[in-house]
Amino acid sequence: MKQLKRLLVIINLKTAVITVLAVASTYLCRRFEVLAEFPMALIATAVIFPIVFSIGGAYKRRENALTKYSSIKAHGRAIFFAARDWLDPTDAKTQDKVRDLLGELLAACRTLFVQPIEEMPKNEEGVYRVFSKLSTFIKEDLRGKGLSSGEVSRCNQFLSKMIIAFEDVKHIYQYRTPRTLSAFSDFFVTVLPIVYGPHFAAVSRDYSTGLAYVMPVLFTMVLVSLDNIQEHLENPFDQIGEDDIAINAEKFVERLGLS
Repeated sequence: MKQLKRLLVIINLKTAVITVLAVASTYLCRRFEVLAEFPMALIATAVIFPIVFSIGGAYKRRENALTKYSSIKAHGRAIFFAARDWLDPTDAKTQDKVRDLLGELLAACRTLFVQPIEEMPKNEEGVYRVFSKLSTFIKEDLRGKGLSSGEVSRCNQFLSKMIIAFEDVKHIYQYRTPRTLSAFSDFFVTVLPIVYGPHFAAVSRDYSTGLAYVMPVLFTMVLVSLDNIQEHLENPFDQIGEDDIAINAEKFVERLGLS
């Protein structure tokens, strides 16, 4: 079932529609003997290269987003350790407070990145509201309870690195790989399987009737599937594709208690 679910992500209604049109084009060309052998190099130039380039760019963006997300978690954990281990004496109330703030921060980040980009200004305010609470926590709860100025400065550095990492992830979410390139490949993925009907009809002259339509079906499935993979990698936070980044605030907070 899991493998089927993965296949349904890349083989969808768009695949079915273009496949039907490609098969219909091949059928009409065979029936009316509209035959031509087009160069296959056009496929590589107009479709394969742009899609592969876009997939590579989207994958690098996803890996960069993972790196920055782990930086937010790591430096947040460091602030929690400071509240737990650097105060003498420490107390459970302080640890619970920073744990709740870190969970609230990740939850606010999740809301920002999962929601449509049109909602970004409002959701971004929620994230920075929690950053402000963390800054106040460092000043009032850590410094106010006797943490040395050097250690407070270190905690502020942790917070600063969390903000920088968040801004990097936000820009990955906000800006996509070149949209004109995506529009270019989308156009040719839709058009070429249909336009190549005369080519499929020509090369399948010696095939039986059923086998004549295997090539347009496979041709379309390969092109559209690659395009769908690129589209799902484009936004690594939308929780649609199999490779999306899941921000699990609850699990992070739970594991802080086990540290």
